[in-house]
Amino acid sequence: MQLLLAALLVLPLLGAAAALLPAPPGLRGRNPDQAVLRHGVTVTGVVLAASIALAVGFDHGHPARMQATTDISWIPALDIRIHLGVDGISLPLVVLTALLTFLCALYSYFHMPKGPSPKAFVALLLTLEAGTLAAFAVLDLMLFFLAFEMVLIPMYFLIARWGGAGKQSAAWKFILYTLLGSVVMLLGLLLIGLKSGTFDMVALATDNGPKAQLSHTVQLLALLAIGIGLAVKSPMWPLHSWLPDAHTAAPTVGSVLLAGVLLKMGTYGFVRIALPITPEGMHTFAPYLAALAAIGIIYGSLACLALVRQGAKGDLKRLIAYSSVGHMGFVLLGIASMTPTGVNGALFANIAHGLITGLLFFMVGALKDRTGSTDLDALAGSTGATLYGRAPRFGGLLAFGAVASLGIPGLAGFWGEMLAMFGAFRPAAGLSRPAFLTFMVLAGLGTLLTAAYLLLVVRRVCMGGHLAAQAAPLGAGEPAPTEAPAPVIPDIARHEYAAWTPLAVLTVLAGLWPAALLGLTNPAVQQLLGGGK
Repeated sequence: MQLLLAALLVLPLLGAAAALLPAPPGLRGRNPDQAVLRHGVTVTGVVLAASIALAVGFDHGHPARMQATTDISWIPALDIRIHLGVDGISLPLVVLTALLTFLCALYSYFHMPKGPSPKAFVALLLTLEAGTLAAFAVLDLMLFFLAFEMVLIPMYFLIARWGGAGKQSAAWKFILYTLLGSVVMLLGLLLIGLKSGTFDMVALATDNGPKAQLSHTVQLLALLAIGIGLAVKSPMWPLHSWLPDAHTAAPTVGSVLLAGVLLKMGTYGFVRIALPITPEGMHTFAPYLAALAAIGIIYGSLACLALVRQGAKGDLKRLIAYSSVGHMGFVLLGIASMTPTGVNGALFANIAHGLITGLLFFMVGALKDRTGSTDLDALAGSTGATLYGRAPRFGGLLAFGAVASLGIPGLAGFWGEMLAMFGAFRPAAGLSRPAFLTFMVLAGLGTLLTAAYLLLVVRRVCMGGHLAAQAAPLGAGEPAPTEAPAPVIPDIARHEYAAWTPLAVLTVLAGLWPAALLGLTNPAVQQLLGGGK
């Protein structure tokens, strides 16, 4: 298990380096581009298999205990160690990262985004995977910061080199926002390490450990600095403005990974660092975090409603990006409640959002490839998508993803949002219950607004926006209008079934069997909030 976790982090880096080398003569296939894309599928497939083996070998009877640990001294003068391990909180995120990266590599093998050589694309994809996996597996604050930063450069180049319209400005906005947030976060991490004498997350999480050296003022300052960096990545309103541009410009696989796993690094940091290491600071800032989360839920939903209305020229990809602001607001609200119910809901919503939004971004990218546009007015026109009649399986799966995203019972999106609101209904002792009840009501209103805009998306894209006009009776003697025949829209291809079916199946399984995930997270969350007890 120890070697397995280490291999999960090293294999993608070795694969990234190998992707830049010439393919051996026997493995070139039809051309070098095909060989390097096949290499990406192979490496990410091996990493996925290793993550599944790690999950199978995990001691599910003791999910609160760190397992598969490695602890090696790296910089003794600062007590920085190569400390790795997974528990019930981080293991689902590790498997989710490995799954989404493999599906992205598989999809790219059949549909490589337009841009430079696939060699660089595969190398960046594997480097991104290594950094994301490391962020969820390291147990040292400095290593967490390095992993947190490691994903920025690959994502920047994926957007800037393989993205669509506005890719340069979107990539710069992404890198500047996240780098500035990370610089502030580093100051907070250094403050904790210097005041406590260690950067070890496990030691800092115990009440009678080095955390005792952190005064209330130090915790406030450290959490303020760390929280800004994590909030940018989460993304929390009003630090979210980089996200819609980045999603709109990114290639399909870039959007899937950005929404599916990169956003989770911010919320994971709140759970792994803020809650156990700076509990007093978190208690002070929790109402403000919850208020911003509730505003984000309403803001994201209203922005989506503005984009989906007829004549707004809204972009479907941008709409899903704004929906992420709302969905991650539920995650932050659950964390801010500082209760086991709320934090478990936040972790569940993290996984559900990765599955559902990953599926939606895959489908919107494929829809753009088919129609040449993600403009909602164009897709809803009489010659637009109207998927139910022209590509019924595609339309049905898109409707499934939208229904799952709005949080209907029986699918994964329901449990995380419900538990987050339950956490806000009865927050931790000392937090203002009337304030959190207000935030819960706002979040409930957000679910209604979410249902409204997603059902409008389904109606316009899957059914067409001019059905009423088409069905209107003609006047006496009025000639029938002639329209150009609608372009053919291919239904779901086999490689798309392979890339999308796992996400749809897991969305259903998580909705019908939430105990599989909550059974992992709950003991670890109880121990985390209990000061290591």
